[in-house]
This record gives sequence, C-alpha cells and structure tokens, in this order.
Amino acid sequence: MKKITQPLTQAQYVWVGVVLFLLFFSLGLLASPITVADDGSDTLTLNNPPQRVISLLPSLTESVCALGKCNTLVGTDRYSNWPKSIDLLPKLGAIGDFNIERIVQLKPDLVLLEKASPLIPRLKSLGIATLGFDIKSMEDEHRTLQKLDLVFATTQGQRVWDQIQMQIVRSAKQLPASPKNISVYFEVNPAPYAAGRSSFIGEILNSLGLMNIIPASLGPFPKINPEFVVKARPQVILISETQVSQLKKRPGWSTIPAISQNKICTFTPEENDILVRPGPRMGEAAFIISECIQKKMSSSQQ
Repeated sequence: MKKITQPLTQAQYVWVGVVLFLLFFSLGLLASPITVADDGSDTLTLNNPPQRVISLLPSLTESVCALGKCNTLVGTDRYSNWPKSIDLLPKLGAIGDFNIERIVQLKPDLVLLEKASPLIPRLKSLGIATLGFDIKSMEDEHRTLQKLDLVFATTQGQRVWDQIQMQIVRSAKQLPASPKNISVYFEVNPAPYAAGRSSFIGEILNSLGLMNIIPASLGPFPKINPEFVVKARPQVILISETQVSQLKKRPGWSTIPAISQNKICTFTPEENDILVRPGPRMGEAAFIISECIQKKMSSSQQ
C-alpha cells in the first residue's frame, strides 16, 4: 500500500522557517566571540574557547584544572606541580627565565600568566594571545575563576569557590575556642617577607579567628624589619620547614614566645605549595593551618 504524503501548507512552511531560524540563531549565539578583560589594561577576544593553553603561574594552572580543563594545557611554568596529571607537560621556565622559543613552538591559543610579567609584550608581538592576572587576595581568586569560566565556556567557577568557602568554615569549626585569638606570624620567605592581613593567607588566618601581627596597612606581602616581629611577640610562627633553622639565629628572636615555647608550625614543601598559592586549594590551606595550631596550643596545656 502506497503511503500518500500531503504537501506542506503555507502555515506549515512558515512554522518550519521559524524553527530553523531559531535553531541557527541559537547556534550563532553559542559561537559568539568571547571577550574577557584581564587584570591589567587589556581586553582579549576569542572566537572559540582555547584548546591549547599554556599556564605560567602555578595558581593559574591549578585553577584551570579545578574547572575541568586540564586537558587544554600544553605547557606550564617550572613550578606547576598539581595535579599530578600535568607532570609530563613541557616545563617552560620560571619568572625571568621563560623559554619563549619553546612557547612559540607549542602554538598556544592562549597564555595565562602574572599581570606584571615582562613576557606579555613579547608574546603579543609574536601574535600570541595572553591574559594577565594579579591574585593576592581571596576575592582576586574568585574573580579569576569567573574570568576563566568565561574563557573556557564553563560553569564550574562558582562550585570551586563555594567548596573553598565550605572548607574554610569547616576548618574554623574544628579549631577549639581556646586557640583562637592567638597572635601569629606567617613568613612567606626568609627575606623576610610576611603574609599581611590583606593577603589571601591573612584572610584565611582571620577566618580561623587568629590574630595576624602584620597589619593590613603594610600590604599583602610586605618585606619587614625583623625587629618588628621581635616587638610583636607572636605566640605562633608559621613557616616552611626548609627555612625554620635560621629563626633562632636572628638577633632577639630567641625571646619571641613562639620560639622560646616551641610553638612553630613547620610545613613540608608539598604543604607549603598549598599554603602560598592563591588557588582552588585555599580550603586545604585553612585545614593545614588549623590542624597545626590545634596541636601546638593543646601541647602547651598538657
């Protein structure tokens, strides 16, 4: 039996036309160029989400991977080491020593790096797209996740941010009331540079109820006079285990309560990476700090 097909009516033609128009219109929206302003003075427009990305800052590498876009990375800086899946990627140097020739050979769609990097003008002159970031506070990281969401056309930034906040709140609750409001000093490196209250580390300390001896007026990561720490007399010092041996040798530091009472939180290189990077592992950093504070203060009560 033959199947009889009826020709489309004029109304049906109109309806099909409307459907096709809406379909092509929506596809056009999906293919719209992506415009993102970096933390400097530049605005970048990409026709499509980048498929070949180079990250030249460990915190940016970690943020890209936290958004589920590790597979786009084709190279990183020398110090990017998390997650482990990036270990086999080409390592392209560090600040002041990047291998530009190798970067060009990798044909990146986009290079992510620090806002003040002198590499940016050179890469632009070679026709390579860049985005510069300045991440010193927790809100800086929040903004970075939002921008990377735009770049990669993902919707994971808020989830990552919420997880960070949840971990910090949980770490604060795990810290008994008695260790809170103690004075602490966090040394970033032995120059000495410290973590100020306006830095992401300072904000984590504050969220845990700890009193950072470095005031916000000195900036996020100020180089300080060692005598300032002696006069401030912190009850706990937080420092990398690779740097702790020099503390007692500094003039007057043996009188600091944190040193005389052995209230020094030392961190392994792996832990220190988590602590000093303003990225998606800031929640883990809060837990590492709260755990050490709890141990050091409980030992003094025994």
